[in-house]
Amino acid sequence: MHLLFVLPLVLEVQSISMSHNSTYDCTCHLVLKIANCTSSNFTHLPAALPPFTEQLDLSLNYLSAIRPRAFHSTRRLRVLLLNDNVIGALADGAFSLLEGLLRLDLSRNRISFLSEGFSQGLSSLRDLSLAENRLSSLDSSCFVHFDALQRLNLSHNAIETIKMRAFGSMSTLRQLQLNSNNLTFLKNGIFSMLRNLEVLNLHHNQIHYLDVGVLSPLTSLALLDLTNNNLSTIQFKTFLSLNTYSTHIMLQGNPWNCDCDLQRVFRKLCNVKRLFLDDYDNLTCMNLDESHRNYTMKEEFCIAEMVTVLVITITVVITVVAAIVMAEKKRKKKNREKHWTEVGEASCASQD
Repeated sequence: MHLLFVLPLVLEVQSISMSHNSTYDCTCHLVLKIANCTSSNFTHLPAALPPFTEQLDLSLNYLSAIRPRAFHSTRRLRVLLLNDNVIGALADGAFSLLEGLLRLDLSRNRISFLSEGFSQGLSSLRDLSLAENRLSSLDSSCFVHFDALQRLNLSHNAIETIKMRAFGSMSTLRQLQLNSNNLTFLKNGIFSMLRNLEVLNLHHNQIHYLDVGVLSPLTSLALLDLTNNNLSTIQFKTFLSLNTYSTHIMLQGNPWNCDCDLQRVFRKLCNVKRLFLDDYDNLTCMNLDESHRNYTMKEEFCIAEMVTVLVITITVVITVVAAIVMAEKKRKKKNREKHWTEVGEASCASQD
């Protein structure tokens, strides 16, 4: 009876040992369904992995390309970590057999192009990281099969252009990281399908202009980070078009060209109850540094215009008051003349 209890444990240890030997430097855990192949100097995918594997860590290796149907022996994967390799090429259908994959990490590689076939088979994917690669453009066919994606990290690339409908199939997306790229302006339509997006990080780009309606499709947006860009001015309607329940907007670190019009824009934005300018107190003016101090957007630097308005207002008031006084004098004078005329006529009548 004791032997019957021990035998399964012995078999499990032997199975783990066999799995370890067959995958060279990979450590496989049968119970947790994990295969850890990190930092193993692989230049190609390991030939033999347990078919039950659900989490595969191939980070910190020297993989340079992923072939079509590369993971045919591990179709049950739910988590695949390929970060910190030297991957430069992703073949069409490279992940096409991983229909249950939930998370894919391709960060810190050398990927410069994404074909339409890249997303084949990844209709269940929820979390994708392509951070710190070499992408320069996002085409309309890059992400066509991501029907369930919720988090997309494209930070620290060299993205300059986003084509219309690049995110067209991502109606479920909730977080989009586009920070630390080379974007210079945002055109209407690029976010047209992202009605469930909650977080949009655009900090550390070179954005100097936003189309007035570019943010209007983002009806669930809770955080918009535009810090450290090249914005010098903004239109009131650009942010007013955000028809959300509550949106926090961050704008610090831009070279604001402060004038009376821009100050009025920000004051009106501060009065929109659903919009919160979290760093409004720290917005500095780049065109008002003659005295070598940082002017903030909250300071009153439209004194000349205020004086002009005040002078005009006072002049108008004085003119109106003077007109009223003159009219009153004329009325009294007319009444006096009428009174004397009536008295004169009465005197003549009494003499008769």
